[in-house]
Amino acid sequence: MSKAPLDYSKIGLKVGLEIHQQLNVNSKLFCSCSPELFKDEPDITFLRRLRPTQSELGQVDPAAYFEFQKGGKVLYEANHKSSCLVEMDEEPPHPINMDAVEVVLTASLMMNMQPVDEVHVMRKTVIDGSNTTGFQRTTIIALDGWIVVGGKTIPMQAASLEEDAARKTATHDVDKTTCYRIDRLGIPLIEVATAPVIYSPKEAQEVAFAIGRILRDTGRVMRGLGTIRQDLNVSLPNGALIEIKGVQTLDLISTVVEYEVQRQLGLIGIKEELAKRNITPDSLKPELVDVTCIFEATKSKILRKALDKNHPVLAVKLSGFAGLTGRELMPNFRFGTELSDRAKFWGRVGGIFHTDEVLTTYGITPQETELLQKTMQASKDDAVVFVADTIQNSQDALKAVVNRAQEACFGIPQETRTAKDDATTRYMRPRPGAARMYPETDIPPQPIIPELVQNIQAHLPEPSDKKVQRLIKQYTLNEKLAKQIIDSEYLPIFEETAQTSGVSAATIAAFLTETIKALQRDGIHTTQVTDPQINNIFKIIGSGELAKEALPDVFSWLAKNEDKTVQDAIDALGLKMFTETELTTIIDRIVVANKAQVEKLGKNASGMLMGVVMKEVRGKASPDLVSKLLKKLLAGS
Repeated sequence: MSKAPLDYSKIGLKVGLEIHQQLNVNSKLFCSCSPELFKDEPDITFLRRLRPTQSELGQVDPAAYFEFQKGGKVLYEANHKSSCLVEMDEEPPHPINMDAVEVVLTASLMMNMQPVDEVHVMRKTVIDGSNTTGFQRTTIIALDGWIVVGGKTIPMQAASLEEDAARKTATHDVDKTTCYRIDRLGIPLIEVATAPVIYSPKEAQEVAFAIGRILRDTGRVMRGLGTIRQDLNVSLPNGALIEIKGVQTLDLISTVVEYEVQRQLGLIGIKEELAKRNITPDSLKPELVDVTCIFEATKSKILRKALDKNHPVLAVKLSGFAGLTGRELMPNFRFGTELSDRAKFWGRVGGIFHTDEVLTTYGITPQETELLQKTMQASKDDAVVFVADTIQNSQDALKAVVNRAQEACFGIPQETRTAKDDATTRYMRPRPGAARMYPETDIPPQPIIPELVQNIQAHLPEPSDKKVQRLIKQYTLNEKLAKQIIDSEYLPIFEETAQTSGVSAATIAAFLTETIKALQRDGIHTTQVTDPQINNIFKIIGSGELAKEALPDVFSWLAKNEDKTVQDAIDALGLKMFTETELTTIIDRIVVANKAQVEKLGKNASGMLMGVVMKEVRGKASPDLVSKLLKKLLAGS
């Protein structure tokens, strides 16, 4: 029997959104470097280890301390084409990019916000190594606005301008080194934050969609995977405020919220069950036991690999947790996964085993499990967690497991989680504290003069509702296609291509919306194809050198072959168009081969022959030209 849908209003769900999107400007936020990512080998590498520092109040941010405790190092990679001494933290930041400020002001005014009088840059502590300085520069541009979504007014708390982080390229567990490329570091981002007045997963997605549309309406934001990130703040009355970072696609937002509600309700259920079992934090002790001897002859490949390196197997008992470590919180995500995530972060282990899972799956025998429980003096009400790694990693991992189990007695710990592609989330770090933000002393305040705001207000971009009507009128699109192209990321290239390629606007719009979505479902990375390439494909089709039926094949080939041209795709796929003479020869041959049917069908043979010819010349001939030559040939026969 399927479960009844949740009534989110009764549950008391609250969601706030933070939408981040890269701006399409000519340089980075605090230097003149190009905001482009490089594909070549780095010119420079340098190694650093970040350490937490006290704020002006003498406080240390807990999230920063958490990352420091992991003891990692950071290897930065740089290329002179996209990075300079500012990104390397060897030179003070340059004055703020005013073009980026104006883009954020534009978006802010479109969301009815009030611009600030002066731009004051702040430093926000960054604790994962993704910024060479140990902080991210950010500044508020406007406050206190609103948008209307589905007839409801959504307060917009702030619009900020900040620098993007470096991009992670690798993690080496052996020496605890994380690699970052700093080409993305410093690219300007707009951040838009709503009030927590969103009360359902569906509404969260609709509001994010509306904000994204406004940002696209500016015509000054980047598109493609990695250029937009959505963070969610999700809370329940009896739960906790959870920050979920890095939702990459709009379509995932509602499911991410649904799964987080399920997770929090599941954790509340575990808290209640622990109370019934009289389990308190004091019931859970980090008493670790070396159980290596139990597994000396094990057939488990995972344990065998660790034992062959002379790593011990350590275990800890979680009193009263039998049946709870295996309880599902989200699809394919159990409370044991929560324990494992903590173990991975604090102990840098590959994972944990626990007695609520089917251990025979991992080659651990029932006899080994029974001996383990006996050694740990575990009753039928207890769970046992064990791990095989270095002594230090195993100790750190199991202490983190006990700590997470103790937190379960209180309910849901506040934390920052990261979104996965399947809409589930994983533990990322503790929630940052109030000590993470402090003033930037290297950049003087920048006044926002009234004349600048008035000029931007007078030239605000065309809003989406008016744009729909214009597209319908200007390009003779139907309303559905007009809305689809506006809601896509392809409006600018659509308009350019429709005006220059000679291909019908409806054909272009349908491909850039419906066909591209179909290709994405097939696993094609469509964002790899650039706007100039898209424009060139349609120009070649408009010139008659490529059939429009070949569009998906050419586009897919370009998505898989970076830095190649449209002509390269045509040559590689063998899609060079048949000349009229070559096509006439093919049609003559097909007519002769089907002479009996042609004589039988008479004038009606045209449809049958059309299908046969197009099957043979697919992508290499225009259907209109084939039809014209067929009619000419049949009329003369």
